[in-house]
Amino acid sequence: MNWASLYTTRRTGDREDKVTNNDQVRNSFLRDYDRIIFSSAFRRLQNKTQVFPLPGAIFVHNRLTHSLEVASVGRSLGKAVGEQIAEKYKHEGEGFIEFYRYELASVIASACLAHDIGNPPFGHSGEDAIRAFFNGIEGETRKIIHDAMSENQRKDLEHFEGNSNALRVLTHSYNEPEPGGYKLTYTTLASLVKYPCASSEGFNKETGLIATKKSGFFDAELNTYKQIANTLGIPKIAGYENVYARHPFVYLTEAADDICYRVIDLEDAHRLHIISLETFKEMFLPFFDGQTEVYNTRDYVEKKLANINDDNQKVQYIRARWIGLMVEKLSKIFIEHETELLNGTLEKDLLKCLPESDRKLIDRINEFSVKYVYNYKAVVEIEIAGYNVIGGLLREFVQAVLNPKHSKSAKIIKLVSGQFPIKGGNENIYHDVQSLVDYISGMTDLYAIDIYRKITGITIPEIR
Repeated sequence: MNWASLYTTRRTGDREDKVTNNDQVRNSFLRDYDRIIFSSAFRRLQNKTQVFPLPGAIFVHNRLTHSLEVASVGRSLGKAVGEQIAEKYKHEGEGFIEFYRYELASVIASACLAHDIGNPPFGHSGEDAIRAFFNGIEGETRKIIHDAMSENQRKDLEHFEGNSNALRVLTHSYNEPEPGGYKLTYTTLASLVKYPCASSEGFNKETGLIATKKSGFFDAELNTYKQIANTLGIPKIAGYENVYARHPFVYLTEAADDICYRVIDLEDAHRLHIISLETFKEMFLPFFDGQTEVYNTRDYVEKKLANINDDNQKVQYIRARWIGLMVEKLSKIFIEHETELLNGTLEKDLLKCLPESDRKLIDRINEFSVKYVYNYKAVVEIEIAGYNVIGGLLREFVQAVLNPKHSKSAKIIKLVSGQFPIKGGNENIYHDVQSLVDYISGMTDLYAIDIYRKITGITIPEIR
């Protein structure tokens, strides 16, 4: 791969003869950002759980506020890296310099904005619930699905992945005649696919490839990703059918998310009085030890903290300083690993490329968060609720699609929005089941609970 071919203004759904619109106000990548932020799929993230249950008396992050913050950090990373690439290759031409100096930041911000757009209700437990349902089906239902689907199609369901679903949400046309979905640029979409491999080859850490840690596209979007990869010159990994090298920009999108959730989840935990200010300081202030830049020294940070009265404001200040420090460090690390990035051989995320002292501090945060935040009682309760609600909805809707002659089935299917068409027939089972997953994974937490209560008789709907 090379920096000059890793970006394009070409979009999904474009005709071969389409001419780029040279808008003087909004370039192609700002348009990507606008299309995402004004979409209903993005808007629905405001009622999807990040970690802690929603809503609550104390406002904590949801998927939407998290995505906005990740986009902000991603923009900074893109700007810092783009400036360095533009300066290093300043003889590459005006278009090259223009993209890296001014437009890469918008690309990364757009990818970050959409990075969770494919996540189902109830956080990661929603993904687990979908996987558990399809892995647990038995008897005639299992036989129907296995007879009607290829292995890769089954794995799309058994290994359901929010990352793969994000690409689907952004590129699939659902029930609209116009192809291309949101019609985003290939550049933004490639910057979003963290694990560029098919479901049947993903979820395999033994390969040593970061691409196969999970999966990045469903069977239905395989050709879309191939077209993106071919256009941008992303190479396929030898020895695999549908595993590709990561696009270098993905590392920036991933880094922005990694930075945010590690500090924001603990900031929320402090607001909810799960952890103390002192614990928060113990987690993050050691990163400033040994820093030589005056504004990044621990002494400077602690002096500033001494002038802040409110504990929440202290946490916010530490969070801001830590994010700034991480952006500075990771943008430099990105450039240091330029050769591996362009060769597609960097098999770890940027945080794992930090010096050992920083990696140990990150590991400490990870271990603490798992023990005291992600296993906090309210978090576990929402995860269990997610399993029951998502599993219950899938049970009702999948049975209706696979058994259309049952009297109840037709009524259940009528509840599915027309945006997710059910074609019927054995030849369309993959399509129809995926439409159901599209419908359910797109729900907000509260809507999923409402529909579940109504179809199970817990709540009797009123006639309106």
